[in-house]
Amino acid sequence: MAWSHRLFAVSILLPISVLLQQSSNALAMQSPAAEDRIVTIDVAVTDKSGTPIRGLKKQDFTLLDDKQPQMLTSFRAVDLDAGTPAPPIEIVLVVDAINADPLKADHEREGIKKFLQTNGGKLAQPVSLVVVSDSGAKNVHGASTDGNALAALLDQEVTGLRTVNRSQGDYGVLERFQMSIKALNSLTDYEASKPGRKLIIWVSPGWPLMSSGASDLTIKDQQHIFNSIIEASTKMRLGHITLYNVETRGVYETSMSQFSDYEQFLKGVRSSEQAYPADLSLQVLALQTGGLVLNRSNDLPGAIADEIAKSARDARSFYVLSFEASRADRANEFHALAVKLSKPGLTARTRTGYYAQP
Repeated sequence: MAWSHRLFAVSILLPISVLLQQSSNALAMQSPAAEDRIVTIDVAVTDKSGTPIRGLKKQDFTLLDDKQPQMLTSFRAVDLDAGTPAPPIEIVLVVDAINADPLKADHEREGIKKFLQTNGGKLAQPVSLVVVSDSGAKNVHGASTDGNALAALLDQEVTGLRTVNRSQGDYGVLERFQMSIKALNSLTDYEASKPGRKLIIWVSPGWPLMSSGASDLTIKDQQHIFNSIIEASTKMRLGHITLYNVETRGVYETSMSQFSDYEQFLKGVRSSEQAYPADLSLQVLALQTGGLVLNRSNDLPGAIADEIAKSARDARSFYVLSFEASRADRANEFHALAVKLSKPGLTARTRTGYYAQP
C-alpha cells in the first residue's frame, strides 16, 4: 500500500498526533525521579523444541544491560507444577474484532473456545476474556479456571464486528490502527493496576504497520510516537505484562507480506528520530516484551488453540530476575537487555530493553 499524496498523508498523521499526544501528556505528568532503579524482568527458558526448562539456578544466568554484565539483586524460579510459591498469574485472551474480517473473527472465537474446553474445561491458570472492537475493549468475564463457563459466555458475546470503512482503503487502515492502539492502552492500564504477572494473548491477524508515508512525519509527530513507545514499554514492564500475538490470517486489504514486515522494527527505539508508527504494532510489542508471535499458516480452530496453549505455557514455569540499573545520562535513555545461559542449546526469552531515567 503506497501513500503517494502528501495531502492524504497529512490528513492521516493529524489524528495520529492527537491520539499520541494523549499518551505524551500522561507521560509528562509522571515524575522520572520517582521511578525505582530496580529493574525486574520475567524470563522464559526453553529448549530447541520450545519445551520449558525448569530447575535452573542463579549462576546459570548472565544478565546484560547494554552488553554489560549486571549483578543480580534477586533471583526467583517459579515452577507451578512443582508447587513453588508464585505471584498471582493471569492469562488474558483477546478476540480481535477490529482487524479480522467476520470469518476470521469467527475462527478466532472457535480457536479460543477449543483452548478453553481442553482438559474438560479445567484450566490450569485463571483466564479472563476480552473482546476488542470499534466500541473499545470489553471484558467479557474476569479471571476464572472454568473453561466451559468462559466458552459459553464467549458464545453469547456479540463482538460488534466492524462494518465501517471496510472498503475505504487507507482511511480504514488508519482507523484500525488507532482503534487497536486505544484498545491496548485501555487493557494494559487495567492489567497493570493488578498484582502479579499477566500474559495477554491477542488472537489477531496483527495491526496495520502504518509504515508507508514515513517521510511525511514531522518532528512533533515523531516525538509523540517516541513518548508513546516509552509509556507502553514502561507500563508493561512495571505491570509485569507479557504480550503474545497468535496470528490469524485474512484481514481485508492486508497483504501477506505484512506478516513479516514488522521484523524490521524490532530494534529498540533510542530517540524520537527513530520513532515510527510501526514501532507500536502488535507483533513488535509482543516480541519486545518477551512474548511470542505465532502462526501455523492456517486459521483452523485446532491450530489456534495449540498456539494459545504454547503461549500459556510461559505461565507455568519462568524465572524472575532483578538488578539495579545505573543512572542514565539523560531522560528516557534506552538500554538493551539480554539474558545469556550457561547451558548450551537453551533460549532465554525476556523483554528486550527498558527506558532508564537520570
